[in-house]
Amino acid sequence: MGFVSSTGRAADRTEQVAAGMRCARHRGPDEAGTWSDVGDEGHPRVGSGCVVFGFNRLSIIDLESSHQPLRWGPPEAPDRYALVFNGEIYNYLELREQLRREFGVEFATEGDGEAIVAAVHHWGPDAVRRLRGMFAFLIWDNVEQQLFGARDPFGIKPLFTAALPDGVAFSSEAKGLRDLLEQPAEVDERALQHYLVLQYVPEPATMDRAIRKVESGTRFTVRPGEAPVYERYFHPVFAGRPATDAQERRALVDRITAALEDSVAAHMRADVTVGSFLSGGIDSTAIAALAKRSNPDLLTFTTGFEREGYSEIDVAAESAAAIGVEHIVRPVTEAEFRDVLPSIVWYLDDPVADPALVPLWFVANEARKHVKVVLSGEGADELFGGYNIYREPASLASITGLPGGLRKGLSAVGRALPDGFRGKDLLRRGGLDLEERYYGNARIFREDQLTGLLHTYSPGHSFRDVTDPVYEQSVGWDPVARMQHVDLFTWLRGDILVKADKMTMANSLELRVPFLDPEVFDVARTIGSEAKVTRQTTKLALREAMERIVPAHVLHRRKLGFPVPIRHFLAGDSYEWARDIITSAQTDQYLDPAAVLRMLDAHRAGQADHSRRIWTVLVFMVWHGIFVTGAITPEIPEPAYPVKL
Repeated sequence: MGFVSSTGRAADRTEQVAAGMRCARHRGPDEAGTWSDVGDEGHPRVGSGCVVFGFNRLSIIDLESSHQPLRWGPPEAPDRYALVFNGEIYNYLELREQLRREFGVEFATEGDGEAIVAAVHHWGPDAVRRLRGMFAFLIWDNVEQQLFGARDPFGIKPLFTAALPDGVAFSSEAKGLRDLLEQPAEVDERALQHYLVLQYVPEPATMDRAIRKVESGTRFTVRPGEAPVYERYFHPVFAGRPATDAQERRALVDRITAALEDSVAAHMRADVTVGSFLSGGIDSTAIAALAKRSNPDLLTFTTGFEREGYSEIDVAAESAAAIGVEHIVRPVTEAEFRDVLPSIVWYLDDPVADPALVPLWFVANEARKHVKVVLSGEGADELFGGYNIYREPASLASITGLPGGLRKGLSAVGRALPDGFRGKDLLRRGGLDLEERYYGNARIFREDQLTGLLHTYSPGHSFRDVTDPVYEQSVGWDPVARMQHVDLFTWLRGDILVKADKMTMANSLELRVPFLDPEVFDVARTIGSEAKVTRQTTKLALREAMERIVPAHVLHRRKLGFPVPIRHFLAGDSYEWARDIITSAQTDQYLDPAAVLRMLDAHRAGQADHSRRIWTVLVFMVWHGIFVTGAITPEIPEPAYPVKL
């Protein structure tokens, strides 16, 4: 966490920075520290009072040293820089060696933090392109009187910011900024509308209009008294082309295998024990199988519900036995699912209506009893073409190839057909341009469904506000590549990585995602669409690359992840629980409670499956009760874990 003062009175905010750190203590319970440039003898302008840094450490590398805020500088100014840094740099050893060789750099620790600061000092802002890892960091330069910061290319680690009357603040947790803002959250109505459509708030917005996110793949500078200057440094390009023959296809598959093997090996670097999540799909199974090469005693973890079709426990156990790892299971009950929701929303900062958050929280909680770091398979679908929706361009080709007028006519026919009529959605979607029909993996409320629910609904706000700028960067690409590109900037960083980071760090557990590695992306981006999706399967090239690594029973298995039976819950024992949330929520300014109750009753009666829409509303109502009205106060325990290594 950091605050840059525009008045030279940063010390006035020290206690509020400390309060913000206490809110985020779960992210780093091992050690806490603060630093301010006030009275710093190494500072050429002693007592300027421009900056306060605070840090909570989860010690993973160089456990006895690498304390933060970290001080570093060249021999002529040994305390020139101060760093706070969340994440891990997996190529830190190589960077340290290169810096020693090229510039004679001497390091006082064995960690990755010094590698970041020294790299920025010697290579300038472009040093962020050399960092292989997940990160959000702030570096204060005492000489230039300037803050430099960056967030990793894919947005694995979060970074929030808020403009204050006397400066600007940054934090890994939005809730950590609220003491500085000295006010409860205020709902951003446009963000709420996007959330109800997408099930998350798209960057750079948050649900609180006073707080923003630093976007993924962005670096920035701040001078006291001036607004931050942001610059995107990561511009992903999918430039795949068909493999022309069997030899070229084999070479591609071999490159995928080598890149993933190298990435997992790098992600296993730690001075503590590393485990792995394991569901029933190819992604997590591949990661676990490769991780076992570095740690023969690897522990794997999974979760599920005791309802047929909503658990991958048996398949994950079979996979664990096949690859020879010890496996730990944490089943979740419906009562636990309900009881933990307020705490989960508190940890989230922003509402995210992905039910998989709940089992993920429980499996992370179990894993933290045994290990301090886990690997997981996030990112494989976005990079290698793993979502079934990516097969849609092929299934719609007979319609999308028609002249525009005829397509639009067929779309109108599709809209006019009654719900449930076979082929209705095919006709409706086939008549739409890609930019109009695809805006990510989650589509919760349609525009026509919002008009009777959302009092603040504006037809001038649309998902296209979010996706059109992304589509503009991919003109001329094939449709599957364009969909992947949209997902990198929407679904991946808005939902997948938020739940991965927040639910694991809520349990003081570090999660690493080897698929989201620059070296892996450099290979994945070259894959042609025919090697990603077919009418029969997805992630085709990845599956071919993993043939010798994962057990046969998961190689072509349909992805489930950690599925949640909310459809059954909300129609059964959890109905009254949901009704109580709706009737007690103080959100009438935004949502019509009668409309929500009608959805809930229709769902219980079996008239329609409204479960995802109801869940989306419930999560917002709980968020509002916690952060806006204060009517809900989750019980957040002090982080205390028996496992230190």
